[in-house]
Amino acid sequence: MTQIAILTPAADDPAYKSHWPVVLERLSKALAMVDVTTVPTAWTDHVRDASGLADYPLVLGVLTWGYYERHSDWLAATKLWGEAGVKIANPAPVLGWNSDKAYLRRLEAAGIPIPPTAWSDQVTQDEVDAAFDRFGTDTLVVKPTVSGGAWKTVKLSRGEPLTDAPDGAAMIQPFLPELVANGELSLLFFGGRFSHAVMKRATAGDFRVQVQYGGGYTHVPEPPAGAVALAERVLAAIEEPLLYARIDMVEAADGWLLMEAELVEPDFYLSQAPDGGRLFAEAVRARLSSEV
Repeated sequence: MTQIAILTPAADDPAYKSHWPVVLERLSKALAMVDVTTVPTAWTDHVRDASGLADYPLVLGVLTWGYYERHSDWLAATKLWGEAGVKIANPAPVLGWNSDKAYLRRLEAAGIPIPPTAWSDQVTQDEVDAAFDRFGTDTLVVKPTVSGGAWKTVKLSRGEPLTDAPDGAAMIQPFLPELVANGELSLLFFGGRFSHAVMKRATAGDFRVQVQYGGGYTHVPEPPAGAVALAERVLAAIEEPLLYARIDMVEAADGWLLMEAELVEPDFYLSQAPDGGRLFAEAVRARLSSEV
């Protein structure tokens, strides 16, 4: 059996205490199919000293939920892991740049369609008022560029004051009614190969699709060709080698739009994967074999 490390939330972070062990069990069960065992270790224990990760043939950063609340530590850690040669997947530089949604600007410049977005260093009421007119909408979504799981994401109607603005860089986007009507589609890739697709839908009266807000997830046996094509374009636009990727998108009036390319700590929804995560496990085994 080969033993690898999986980075988990900080030990003193209560937000995900009841959830991440469940996801870790799913990952571990899948990896057991290829004779790989896992050792959980909090990512915050390796911010200033990478020696605790040095002996592992592979480190996965897939459970570092909550990193956005300690983003300066996260960036310091990913820089250290890269310089120390930690065998981490996805690559340490990817874990750094993908932790700030400003990367969407680079993908948009490469021709990837994203929702109309106004970028701000610090959102003001004037910027919000201007965005309503710019986008021709009566509803906006404002969210930090460094966040996860809809953290500090707010939905505003025209005329409603901005009372809980994100602190620091943020995105202002028109609310996409398709997100509620049709849901957000996630396509999972392991080792560059498509694994499975999941449609996430918000509960009645909410716009957030995450399970912690009551969202529901459904396996999509045959994702639309346009969605698959967009996901493949996104992956092709990313130069670094990826062990895993979750591409989140919404079908709007003009076609599929990329919401996020989740390359840091996405839930893989392995409970929805028809193969139980075997493709993920095989990608990990292939990566381990390439390191020999």
